[in-house]
Amino acid sequence: MTAQQLLERLLALPREAGTPAAAAARALLSEHLIRLGWSVRTQPFRFQPSVLLALPALGGGLGWLMLLELPLLMLHTLPAWTASLVWLTGLAALVLVAGGLGSGVAIPGAESREDANLLAARGAGPVRRWLVAHLDTKAQRQSMAGRLVAVWLAVVATLTVTLLTVLRVSSEGPLAVGPVAAGAGTVLLAGWLLGRGRLAGTSPGARDNGTGLLALLVAAAATRDPSLGLLLTGAEEFGLAGARHFADREDLSGVEIINVDTVTDRGRLVLVVHDRPGRELAGRLQPALISAGLAPTVRRLPLGILVDSLPFARRGVPSLTVARLDWEDLKRLHTPRDTLEHLGLDTAESIGLALAGPR
Repeated sequence: MTAQQLLERLLALPREAGTPAAAAARALLSEHLIRLGWSVRTQPFRFQPSVLLALPALGGGLGWLMLLELPLLMLHTLPAWTASLVWLTGLAALVLVAGGLGSGVAIPGAESREDANLLAARGAGPVRRWLVAHLDTKAQRQSMAGRLVAVWLAVVATLTVTLLTVLRVSSEGPLAVGPVAAGAGTVLLAGWLLGRGRLAGTSPGARDNGTGLLALLVAAAATRDPSLGLLLTGAEEFGLAGARHFADREDLSGVEIINVDTVTDRGRLVLVVHDRPGRELAGRLQPALISAGLAPTVRRLPLGILVDSLPFARRGVPSLTVARLDWEDLKRLHTPRDTLEHLGLDTAESIGLALAGPR
């Protein structure tokens, strides 16, 4: 079976983490890698899907906080300083709550699921470079493009209301209806968009992350390097749970991480880095990609996006993520429309061959 044939079988499975379909996809990948001569093991872990409530909780909290702010910004009878006190205190509480949910803090009594990472190696020697791609998919009430707009709008709304509270204190008088209404409208719109981040339906996940899986499958067939390992993470869409578990359990000394996440034939190829070690790794990787006819650009992680290289970078491991997509791709991600339609696979295959080559 070729890598593309296996990909088509995987895309027929809605691979939401912690479901039987995700387990069936892992079994297909394991069998394929074993036939190619890889030693494969699973690394089970548990996670809570409530991690996806972080953005909806932030959105709902912003809406209620704005309702509390309205009279503080517009009435004579209330001291000016109360507007800033309520806003800053409420905002700090929201950041703590949403940050806790997003980081995977365990919630007593919340739903818990079991998923697993799939680890593959060629020999008994230590792995020095892990090629990573996440197996799972998710579908939400909005696409990845919608989520980015929601996050950016939330930042604008927060800054706008913060400015209004500063004006309220400095003027020592109530603010006009127009500016306050504009700020409130921005907050409520951002809150509504953030609330659309709840799970809804299924997605084939052809781009996110069938393309990354294809790149690793191509590399798996092309390399015999015993220092190269494959890490197929689970529950990436649930706060990077699989990557976090691997980073907590494995010896990462002398290791580098190359994560492949959504590499279509559209847009600009980017190497997403988080720090100086990641930037140095990008410098070492660029010649191989350029030789493969690819011209990557190095950049930082955009606001509103999480990738599996992040937990490793936070532990000081040289890590980066390879990605290529455009706005049209973003509008399909996390929706049922993330299919093979209008999807080219040449970049994914080229990246797989480049990563399998000598370092």
